[in-house]
Formats: sequence, structure tokens, C-alpha cells
Amino acid sequence: DFTEMMRALGYPRLISMENFQTPNFMLVSEVLLWLVKRYEPQSDIPGDVETEQDRVFFIKAVAQFMATKAHIKLNTKKLYQADGYAVKELLRVTSVLYGAMNTQGGERADLPEEDSSKFKFDLGSKIADLKAARQLASEITSKGAVLYDLLGKEVELREARTESIARPLEINEAEKVMKIAINSVLEEVQKTKDMLNNVALDEANLEAKIEKRKLELERSQKRLQTLQSVRPAFMDEYEKIEEQLQKQYSTYLEKFRNLTYMEQLLDDHRRTEQEMFEEAANMLRLIQNRLKEEEQHLLKSGSNDDSDIDIQEDEGSDSEGDLQIMRHRISTEALLQGRVGTRIMGSMQGGDTEED
Repeated sequence: DFTEMMRALGYPRLISMENFQTPNFMLVSEVLLWLVKRYEPQSDIPGDVETEQDRVFFIKAVAQFMATKAHIKLNTKKLYQADGYAVKELLRVTSVLYGAMNTQGGERADLPEEDSSKFKFDLGSKIADLKAARQLASEITSKGAVLYDLLGKEVELREARTESIARPLEINEAEKVMKIAINSVLEEVQKTKDMLNNVALDEANLEAKIEKRKLELERSQKRLQTLQSVRPAFMDEYEKIEEQLQKQYSTYLEKFRNLTYMEQLLDDHRRTEQEMFEEAANMLRLIQNRLKEEEQHLLKSGSNDDSDIDIQEDEGSDSEGDLQIMRHRISTEALLQGRVGTRIMGSMQGGDTEED
């Protein structure tokens, strides 16, 4: 029924019940917005349903609109579910629009799809008349019920009325009733006068209190002016101490800035010394490695020279003194050839033995 009604109302797309097997909030929101626009084109309901808050606001706005304009109460929870239960709520709105279309002779069903936007229900101007008609109908019902009750008592009231009319009027009784009424009116007048007198007394009391407060206010203002005009005895000392404090504060700021600057310079100096120390340590390490390599090279060259001297000694040397002189000379020449300008630690005297 819902799909057929929507097709008859001229909804631009086809709807099947399979669309509502799973929650489809986008389709439900689109259908609701289309129905609201068909019911009142001048409505300003926002169509943004991206976030959860927007969806809740949209459902509440549509339900409030239908409740105030069309007097259709919708279940917001079922509409928010956007499943088969939401179709039942949508069917309430579509059935109203479908019934209104049928009352106009079914002319809407014969219109082509391109002219569907021209078919509009303008019920906004009739809402006030509808409310007035409902109020009048309720008043007529209540008044009719009261009139029916009164007419039911007409038999008894008719007899009492005829007896009252037929009974002769007694002057004494009428005078007594009038005196009672006059006395009651006089009592009410006296009560009113007493109340007026009490109001006058209250007004006088309030005026006296206001005058008293004004006098107190004037005295307080005068006292305040005298206190402001009088200079305290400790004010001079306070100003002097304030000036000294200002000077001390400026001195403190200057020293603090200087101390911060000196600490920064000290940190830079320590950083520079650390870098220089690291560079010197690296240079010293490189020099030590180079000296070790040169010593190893000298040791190797010295061993080769000793082998040559031994060979010459085997061939025939005459004296040990000549051999020592030759060995010392060869070792000196080897040292001079291996490293020029190298500092050699030791003495120029030879040992007593060959090992020394």
C-alpha cells in the first residue's frame, strides 16, 4: 500500500519493500522531506543527515511539524530505526495525502510525472480556521450537554416558578432582605476603607524609612569624602619604600640579565674547550699510531742491517773494536735514512758487551 500510494502521489523514484529489509535512513529521510514539502512547500526543515545529531534533529523537526500542522503523531524511535516499522509511520502521512488527493476527484493520478511539482496542498492558511472550528464544536457539545440537563429539570423548575409567581409579595420580608443586603454592602465598604487606611499607613512608614536611609547615605558619603581627603601618616614612608623597591627591582633585572649572559658565555667557552680537547686527543692518537708504525718500520730495517753485519763478520773481520764501530755506523745511517728529524732518546756510549 505504501509503495502504491507513493507512486500515486508522484514520488520520482520507485520504492519496494526490499529497500526496508535493512535500516535505510537515507531513503527514509528523503521520503519524509518529500512528504513535508508536498504537505507545505514553504517549510524550512533542514535536510542534513550526515551526523547522528543531525539525524536526531531532523526526525524531531519532522515529527513536530506533522504534529502541529497535520495533527499526525509519529513515533520518532520507529522512524529513526529506518526499517519496516518506519514504513508504518510513513503510511500515516501518505494516507492523509492520498485521501486528500482522492477527495479532489482523483485528478492527481492522471497527471504526468513532469507536472507533479505543480500539485500542492496549501493547508497552511486553513489551520487557524480548523482550530477555531474544533473549539466551537467542543463548546457546542458542552453547552448542549448543559442545556439537556436543564431541560430535564424543567418539570420541577416549572412548578417552583409558577408558585413563586403566584405567591403575593410581602413588604416586610422584602424590606428585611434589602436591609440584610445593605448591611453586607456597608460591611464590604468599611473593609475597603480600612484597607485603604492601612495602605496609607504603610505608605507613610515606607516614606519614613526611605528618608532615614537617605540621611544615612548622605552621612556615609560625607564620611567617605573626609577619609579620601585626609592623607594617611604612613603614606610618605610607603612612597619612599615603593621607590626603593622599584630601584631594587631594576637592579635585580640588570644583574639577572648579566648573569644569564655570563652563563651563556661560560657554556659556549666550555663547549669550545671540549671541542678543542677532543681535537687534541684525536691528533695525539693519530701521532701515537704513526710513531708506532715508524718504530715497527725501524725495527724491521734494523734487523736487516744486523744480518748484513753478521755476514761480513763471518767473511773475516780482524778485531772486535772495528766490528763495533762498523755496527754503530750502520745503525746510525739506517736511523737517519728511516726517519729524518725524529727525536731519539739515549746516550752516545756503547755497552760493554755486544748485547748491550
